[in-house]
Amino acid sequence: MKFRSMVPDAEAKLEQLLDRNEMDGPVFKIRDDPRITRVGRVIRKTGIDELPQLLNILKGDMSIVGPRPALPREVAQYSEYEQQRLWVTPGLTCYWQIQPRRNELSFEEWMELDLKYIRERSFLTDWKIIFRTIYTVFGMEGE
Repeated sequence: MKFRSMVPDAEAKLEQLLDRNEMDGPVFKIRDDPRITRVGRVIRKTGIDELPQLLNILKGDMSIVGPRPALPREVAQYSEYEQQRLWVTPGLTCYWQIQPRRNELSFEEWMELDLKYIRERSFLTDWKIIFRTIYTVFGMEGE
């Protein structure tokens, strides 16, 4: 669950924007995405759009820390190597979320961070990521 930050027909408009994708791999991101509403820009910048995911955590569908949930259209393009990130419960935050300029990372670097978390996950690692996430959100470094 997330607050809606895009126009209702955002998925239908995606096809028209694919040639502007700034990410490599199956992930789609562009700066100043025209599908994001004005309110959506604010809630994304502040991280408020993530708050409803706390309900997913309470239901057990997500954890606080773990690789971010992937969209089905992205997973369909994963290699066997990349599918390893699906071995753990998706999370609200992870290493990728706390990286400076995270949207400048390549898809390969993003996957490496997710697999690093899977290899290193522990109580201490989770708390380090949680505290860094708080710093990132309140430092308005989100995007």
